[in-house]
Amino acid sequence: MSTSTIAAPVRRPSAWTAGRSVIWLLFALVLFVSPLVFRSSLALTMLSQMGYLIIICLSYNILFGQGGMLSFGHAVYTGLGAFISIHAMNMATEGKIPVPLVLIPLVGGLGGMFFAMLLGFVTTKKSGTTFAMITLGIGELVAAMSLMFPGFFGGEGGVTTNRTYGTPFFGATFGPQVQVYYLIAVYCFVCTALMYAFTGTPLGRMLNAVRDNPERVEFVGYNTQRVRYFAFIIAGFFAGIGGGLAAINFEIVNASDSLSGIRSGGYLLFTFLGGATFFFGPIIGAVLLVLASVLLSEITKAWLLYLGLVFLFMVMFAPGGVASLIMMNLRVFKFGRFKELLLPYAGLIAAGAVMVVGVSILVEMTYHQQLDAALGPLVFFVGMSLDTSHMGTWLGAGAVAIVGLGLLELVRRRFARTWGRIQEDIEAAIKQREAAATAARRTA
Repeated sequence: MSTSTIAAPVRRPSAWTAGRSVIWLLFALVLFVSPLVFRSSLALTMLSQMGYLIIICLSYNILFGQGGMLSFGHAVYTGLGAFISIHAMNMATEGKIPVPLVLIPLVGGLGGMFFAMLLGFVTTKKSGTTFAMITLGIGELVAAMSLMFPGFFGGEGGVTTNRTYGTPFFGATFGPQVQVYYLIAVYCFVCTALMYAFTGTPLGRMLNAVRDNPERVEFVGYNTQRVRYFAFIIAGFFAGIGGGLAAINFEIVNASDSLSGIRSGGYLLFTFLGGATFFFGPIIGAVLLVLASVLLSEITKAWLLYLGLVFLFMVMFAPGGVASLIMMNLRVFKFGRFKELLLPYAGLIAAGAVMVVGVSILVEMTYHQQLDAALGPLVFFVGMSLDTSHMGTWLGAGAVAIVGLGLLELVRRRFARTWGRIQEDIEAAIKQREAAATAARRTA
């Protein structure tokens, strides 16, 4: 083998490193600029929630996406980290412990890590469905125990605190929401970078191997339970940091909300929707979680129904989540074939919009009749006044939904044919490149 063939692979990592550096700089820039663009109190609150939920969803993805461990109790470590953080804040306010506010999330992280070490040793002894059921049982157990220890969990009212204690940190009192956001943003960036670095460590690589083929990992001499246990502890640490930031943001922690199975299900649902197979997928999922729970819930009472329908369609047509859709289209764009999809995408969007309008009108009128019938027959939805007592409104909405569904199916079939042809051409081009590269190496 010649020296040229040995030196060739060395150049590619530098290009990848440069590209990744640009991505990280853009990520930091977005975190810094966002509150300067979106200045309202609602926007700052949503941005703050996105920041700590990114940490939580990424920590959950260490288990689910990287380790193949389906957990139904991740809120346990987030919630317990939040409770430990808020008690630490109260103790620091009373002068019992000298912990500044900027270190409180680390206290929550240590708390989450402690309980992950304690509970994870039992949980990670099994894998697959058994692991999922154990996490569900532990989650329900901790949620039930919160009523037995009101001194720690605060009962139904929860535990409150004041985040403006102590001396200002470089002039920041953390009273204004924008200062809290930047604290969350710093932790978000650092924790995201650390969790990304974890994916390249030997433990992170071995965790992927345990996910893909645990029998082979055992055969080569590794203890799969120990690998899962260490990953579980790391995920608990970052989950606790996210819980600590949530406690700082809201200045209250409630067991019924922080430790509930619904909260764990939310982390699972939106991590999946974002794309658990890609590192940046949970980041998308965290953003979607805030948009759904804050904005969509204010627009309609049926937001959980819409969320369920979106989850159903994603499972059926895009099981890799939003991140997989982005990566597949970037692949098409890389090969210069994206222009061929512009018209089909426009057709999909137009037909889908017609169907969504028809279905949404039917859903909103049904909800109005069941929940708000005493307010009269009129329901207002996205600028439209709908009369639920008039049969023509129901028939019109049904017709729009049926027409939209029919158009969507026709456009979808054409899109599928175009997409399939493009993918076949891309695969053929890749094979040609590989054959040419092989021939070049043999010649060298």
